[in-house]
Amino acid sequence: MVDGLAARLLIEIDRTSDVIATLHVHNASSRVIQDHFASLLRDDIGFGEEIVLTPQEGLVTRARPDFFFPVAEGRGIIAEVERGGTTTNNHDLKDLWKAHVAPDAQHLFLIVPNNNWKPDGQPREKPFPLVARRLGAFFGDPRREIDVLSVHVFGY
Repeated sequence: MVDGLAARLLIEIDRTSDVIATLHVHNASSRVIQDHFASLLRDDIGFGEEIVLTPQEGLVTRARPDFFFPVAEGRGIIAEVERGGTTTNNHDLKDLWKAHVAPDAQHLFLIVPNNNWKPDGQPREKPFPLVARRLGAFFGDPRREIDVLSVHVFGY
């Protein structure tokens, strides 16, 4: 089911890539990008928006992801949309932590820019490959495992 939802999201991102290209420009509002992906996740796929998840015992904070999709009782997918601070402010790692500590989320869909832009339209940084590498480091070695079953990283 999770892979099926990921495939649907990938199709929607690809289908709207021209729209995304007009929205994701230097100095554009993060809210504009968030709203576009909200339409895809909420309206087209069925994610809930900004749902407060069950708190982890012993932690003060309660995860409130951008989007959440319940897969079964006590199981679900967190979806987060990032833009400028994806790697410079470690938002990708914060999102992974959010999925790790939320008892009712076992999967993370992380939507990140392929490029962030300079004023002249040239790429300033390329978050997607860095995020894929950083988050991939948490899988495959029992010493680094976390309580997240899967991470799907989508580039736009």
